[in-house]
Amino acid sequence: MEPIIFGYKINDMMIKRIKRMMISGLVLCTLISSSVAQENRQKQITDSLAFIKTFNVKMPIIKTPVFKKDTFDIVKYGAKPDGVTLNTSSINQAIEACSKNGGGIVLLNEGVWLTGPLYLKSNVNLHLRSGALLLFTTDKSQYKLIEGSWEGKPAVVNEAPISGYNLENIAITGAGIIDGNGDAWRFVKKSKLNESQWKNLVASGGVVDKDGKNWFPSVSYQKGFNTKDATVIKPGTKPEDYTEMKDFYRPNLLVLNSCKKVLLEGVTFQNSPAWNLHPLMCQDLTVRNILVRNPWYAQNGDGIDVESCKNVLIEDSVFDVGDDGICIKSGRDEAGRKRGMPTEEVIVRNNVVYHAHGGFVIGSEMSGGARNLFVYNNSFIGTDIGLRFKTTRGRGGVVEKIYIANTFMKNIPGDAILFDMYYAAIDPVPMAGEQRAAPKVEFLPVTEATPQFKDFYIKNVVCIGAEKGIFMRGIPEMNIQNINLEDVTIKSKIGIELIEATNINLKNIHLVSDVTNPLILVENSKQINISGLKSDTEIQNLITLSGDRTEAVSLAGPSVTTAKDKVKFNFGAKPKSLKINK
Repeated sequence: MEPIIFGYKINDMMIKRIKRMMISGLVLCTLISSSVAQENRQKQITDSLAFIKTFNVKMPIIKTPVFKKDTFDIVKYGAKPDGVTLNTSSINQAIEACSKNGGGIVLLNEGVWLTGPLYLKSNVNLHLRSGALLLFTTDKSQYKLIEGSWEGKPAVVNEAPISGYNLENIAITGAGIIDGNGDAWRFVKKSKLNESQWKNLVASGGVVDKDGKNWFPSVSYQKGFNTKDATVIKPGTKPEDYTEMKDFYRPNLLVLNSCKKVLLEGVTFQNSPAWNLHPLMCQDLTVRNILVRNPWYAQNGDGIDVESCKNVLIEDSVFDVGDDGICIKSGRDEAGRKRGMPTEEVIVRNNVVYHAHGGFVIGSEMSGGARNLFVYNNSFIGTDIGLRFKTTRGRGGVVEKIYIANTFMKNIPGDAILFDMYYAAIDPVPMAGEQRAAPKVEFLPVTEATPQFKDFYIKNVVCIGAEKGIFMRGIPEMNIQNINLEDVTIKSKIGIELIEATNINLKNIHLVSDVTNPLILVENSKQINISGLKSDTEIQNLITLSGDRTEAVSLAGPSVTTAKDKVKFNFGAKPKSLKINK
């Protein structure tokens, strides 16, 4: 009987013709796809050469892993994609067999693969085809308490859903999804949900604290939350001694420690208990074309935290998370300084960050330092802060030689560009009605615990919509130093605030600010050079100079000429500290 398609009978001749058409179409699609890929590749090369020429820098070459073609289907090891069967043993057996055989591909086809913790091995590419969902169990007993890392310090943690230690030549690739089932682990602030969401969450179980502000998934989590230094492993104790607070020790979804030649490509990573991706002390890491997702209320729900790594490429990826999007770290306080491994030689390009506390972020755990970071062609849409650089006394570490170009932002609730050396581990944008006091200003001795931000070069920034355009706040004993911004256009409520900053050079700055009283605030800062300043709004107060340590401030530009008399001097600032140029 001849088949019928869309109401028409199809004979053998027509079937052959359709097949020829399909093959021709496939070839055409392949050619188009190849052409687009080639065009994108050419643009990438052009953009990179332009970046190198602009800043006169040499960017790193990142080595990528290569794998044998041998394929190990997890089904052959007993795995079932029914979303019910726990496949931990089967998947780990496939990974182990693949590695012992010299490496290759561990394959996950379509289906829901429920599992407990997975342990990557050298020379293994964990490949998830489109339609594959790797789902981690909510049974916390499957995750062992171990000595790991939490926000840059040694700590008690539950082992990560996916981990790898001292490995080489590893990858997670494909078009599938890796889901950490993070809602089973997280506490939630009432202030981050609407009334209906909060009621539903409370009705689902768990525990609400006495003041009704926080929901915990269990009493075990609540106990850890209310215990001082709960993550610290005390002398003479072992991780298993902290079982009573087990639920509190949220793992990061993927932890790679001291690994070389790593590739993460194509996969969606989502719903992590804490940070999504945490490469620690890794070398030659490529992150390409991935999607990282977390609910916006996810505490510590960072996208990727690159800690003490060298030779890193993050490109063509999308982040929409509950905390910082793309973040550079290098350990916290004394532990980070003792490790002494900066994050260095990093390229971050062609990425989009949606909801996050910061789009591209350095800190606050940067005690080992950061240097030679090359960041360009990135877009931040709706992130609390755009470019976010944060630290605090006690961290130590030097962040230097940071090169950023072509950053495009829209709808930033906080600051478009922020440097802050008074980071206080609170959300960057206050909740409605929340009052925050300015930090107490005092000189302290310079020690190894004194952090430094210096030698930043930022060019071509456009931000349409922010609370504040540019905010820099150093500490008296160690100002933010040698920050260079050029060709910047920002539409914001407030313009520029520079506090405890030295040698700040702002060139071709175009401000569209709602508040122009003042347009620019300079407080206890020196060697401030602002040229090519343009404002699209009527200026009430061009600049206010504040503090008796303010000196050598220079202004020039079209808006300076028309508003040169609209200046103020407060709290000991002297008129001779300001120079108006034509």
